[in-house]
Amino acid sequence: MKKSARELHSTNLPELLRSLNCSLAVSTYQAGQLLCIGHHQGDLCFDFCSFEKAMGITRTPTGLALAAKHQIWSLSGQPALAAQIKPAGQYDIAFLSRSCHITGPVMAHDISWCNHRLVFVNTLCNCLASIEGNWSFTPLWTPPFIDDSTPGDRCHLNGVAITEDGSAPAYVTMHAATNRENGWREHKTNGGVVMEVSSGNMLCQNLSMPHSPRLHRGELYVLNSGEGQLLRINRHNGDREVIAELPGYTRGLDLIGNTAIIGLSRIRETAVFGGLPITTKHDQLRCGIAFIDLSSGSLQGFCWFETGVEELFAVTTIPGYRSPIAVGPNAKADETDDNSQTIWAIPPPTPAKRT
Repeated sequence: MKKSARELHSTNLPELLRSLNCSLAVSTYQAGQLLCIGHHQGDLCFDFCSFEKAMGITRTPTGLALAAKHQIWSLSGQPALAAQIKPAGQYDIAFLSRSCHITGPVMAHDISWCNHRLVFVNTLCNCLASIEGNWSFTPLWTPPFIDDSTPGDRCHLNGVAITEDGSAPAYVTMHAATNRENGWREHKTNGGVVMEVSSGNMLCQNLSMPHSPRLHRGELYVLNSGEGQLLRINRHNGDREVIAELPGYTRGLDLIGNTAIIGLSRIRETAVFGGLPITTKHDQLRCGIAFIDLSSGSLQGFCWFETGVEELFAVTTIPGYRSPIAVGPNAKADETDDNSQTIWAIPPPTPAKRT
């Protein structure tokens, strides 16, 4: 993966990341990778780390959390240890996988730090859930039209927007408001919904496979994936404004300042994506990351993957750091299993007591 991925980026992208004072963590579900993107000495830096079916990502008070096939990983952020990783001086923070919580194959989509705990979208069981004690997961909220919590993807609940103070889930996205297993597939073209969590009311309907709702500076943003759009949704009446139309299936969104950072995918030739409006542009679709100005909708910068990666899942900014690296649980797959590159996280020695 590290050797085969080929990308094309706008010449201004390193400077754009510098001006935004951030780097990126990006998950690639199909390729099973956590990708860190930063800049060093004017050049763009990429680092790939293997996690099976990598999905939602979020920042936590101690680092990152990443949803994968059967578990949610905690990656500890270690700025001091980054200097030990070769090439020397390139990285300013290392995210080290040190523990995980086994959830089972719940199809965890969005994941967020909310009210001092991890909250994630449990797509298989049609609910928002948290990690509590020895349980696989603890259900927190279910759409009002879902009548029980048995496994079975009925509405394809996939995205959650947390209040800007981090205290509670505010909005969710789903592909259709159905209570029958896989019922959403019959309505994927225009059955998508944005729902308010506190009331259970549908704020916006008739979307095409929406994802990644986010609150930023008091505004609600949603990706209308099947149309390849970034939307601003009026929180009072549900009216939608198309900010930008993009050359890909939009999924994965973070916002910083006046910039939206959006993941794009080439859609697979499967029944899931067949018939979407965006399929009419199939030969023009890109996989990569687009930087969109929220005022004008213009493209500020981009990074397109031309080989090696076909589908992105989540995009998260890492504010305050220019060049991150992730160290995963499978060093052999990541080609970092030689002793010279092993990163040890060890507490400092205890000072000897004076007698």
